[in-house]
Amino acid sequence: MSEHDANARFIRESIVEPNPIARARAHAVELGAAPVSAAVGSQIAVLAAATGARSIVEIGTGAGVSGLWVLRGAPQAVLTTIDNEPEHLAAARQSFTEARIPATRARFITGRAADVLPRMNEASYDIVLVDADPENVIEYVEHGLRLARTGGMVLVPRVLAGGRVADPVQRDEVTSAYRSLIQETQESSAVLATVSSSGEGLLQLISIADR
Repeated sequence: MSEHDANARFIRESIVEPNPIARARAHAVELGAAPVSAAVGSQIAVLAAATGARSIVEIGTGAGVSGLWVLRGAPQAVLTTIDNEPEHLAAARQSFTEARIPATRARFITGRAADVLPRMNEASYDIVLVDADPENVIEYVEHGLRLARTGGMVLVPRVLAGGRVADPVQRDEVTSAYRSLIQETQESSAVLATVSSSGEGLLQLISIADR
């Protein structure tokens, strides 16, 4: 086992996932709504706490795993979460109820993100979490940067595409989109960007451009 593999295994096994999130993860697996890993979820929680987030948008609800993680880090925040699968939203509502998240802290929107996002107020959110429709990830990040306030964050899990992004031979549409997203945000003067390799990877963007 390489040093990288040993480190990844240690991190993966050392994270203790709270019971409500573990139950939501089980629901997600049953639905086939692949949740973020605990390694990525815990990072999201820490970033939410560090930014003192109060207003959060999530693109891709799943069964509520990432939403519970982000609210764990931001106990006073209001989460607006968007998904076009009513079954996923129903599972997330159940997960939030079981976790005793007050109804006033979560707003569930059924619909296509491409239709919902243009109607949302720009520069109004502390965090935008992009975890849906990887083929549209660049479009969603553009919306996210519009919605995030200056100093706000856009977070993109799964950005390493299961290791395919690092392999130049892989040129499928999704892998190429993630690779381009990483490269373009690194070169942009409008954001600060970094990528965590823990779990399935997490692209972290901070909007610094004046609007």
